[in-house]
Amino acid sequence: MTVLLFDDPAIRPQLLPFTFTRPVAALRCGILTVAEKWQHRLRQPVHYLTEQYLQAKYPAGPVGGPALVINGAVCPDELLTKQVQALQPGEALMDGDLLVAAHLADAARIAELIQDGFTHTKEVAEPVLALREVWHLFLHNGAEIRRDFALLTAGRTSQPVGDAHTIVYAPENIFIEEGVKIRAAILNAEDGPIYLGRNSQVHEGAIIKGPLALCEGSHINAGAKMRGDNTVGPFSKVGGEVGNSILLGYANKGHDGYLGNSVIGEWCNLGADTNTSNLKNNYAPVKIWSHSAGRFVNTGQQFCGLMMGDHSKCGINTMFNTGTVVGVGANIFGAGFPRTFIPSFSWGGAAGFETFKLPKVAEVAERVMARRHLAYDATEQAIMQHVFEATAKDRIWEKAVGKDAPAPAAE
Repeated sequence: MTVLLFDDPAIRPQLLPFTFTRPVAALRCGILTVAEKWQHRLRQPVHYLTEQYLQAKYPAGPVGGPALVINGAVCPDELLTKQVQALQPGEALMDGDLLVAAHLADAARIAELIQDGFTHTKEVAEPVLALREVWHLFLHNGAEIRRDFALLTAGRTSQPVGDAHTIVYAPENIFIEEGVKIRAAILNAEDGPIYLGRNSQVHEGAIIKGPLALCEGSHINAGAKMRGDNTVGPFSKVGGEVGNSILLGYANKGHDGYLGNSVIGEWCNLGADTNTSNLKNNYAPVKIWSHSAGRFVNTGQQFCGLMMGDHSKCGINTMFNTGTVVGVGANIFGAGFPRTFIPSFSWGGAAGFETFKLPKVAEVAERVMARRHLAYDATEQAIMQHVFEATAKDRIWEKAVGKDAPAPAAE
């Protein structure tokens, strides 16, 4: 039976800017993406039901015939997986008004069934974890690292640390895949597990506190301070001080500077001494820009840092204020604090912005992706073209005649 992870139309817009360039289920929280979590638990391939412009990169697979359709925002555990597997044809699994999963005789009808509802429904045994807002990614990251760690390491034996100068606390909570290199580091897993993915590296003087996930091919640079609840996605590099943050993958924060309660998209680069504020001076709940609402919304969180979409970059000494949202393909530089909402394809900083034109974006993307032996191909270009057009309304200076107009002010 085909397994299809669908983008819930009520949730996907809440997860922008990250879902501009990927389905909801391709988001990483914990060690794995949501899709990878389901694939491991169901022990079969999964496919995506997502926006049409993303389907060339994230194909749906066979969409006719019987299928198990699952909400791409829902993170599974053992109990939920069993309930989903037990669904009979025509049955749906609900958590209140949230469609969690359904067993369909014809997967092609998923859209109308989501809209019209199911006649045969069951309620989940316990409330599910659904990633409904961008800050949910870092908020639940520590718990998801623990859950993924148990899933990935059950019945397996870790590779040894293999370095006489590395200090280890609670080695039973550390799992090391093949090809890992560790040199003169401190690994403290007393408060949560540490997972070091295949061919990753921990460099001299790094201090790592769990929970932490270092995914395949990634590096924690010399002297880094990883304060817990952190995920470094595949083929990334991280340095400086990092707390409760996620790098989705193929991203660099290689130098000193603080990153806290933040999510950084793929192909992003944070220049040396970039710092994020994650706490307001008055300790009030943080407001951030909502692409779906078109305004700043209250997160209800005291701690919230930087949300940066794919292919965005910032120069050295960039200072991000609390709750800053950066769209896709932005390039930020200059002195002072830039605004707390930086639209996609912005070029500039605190002094103002102009549009980062697609041909220039493509030049940078080609160079950056080539460093990881990947191509900025026609599929990638088409996605960026779509996002460029879809976000034109956010670049309000383009509507001004003869001069730049300011971006929306922070609240």
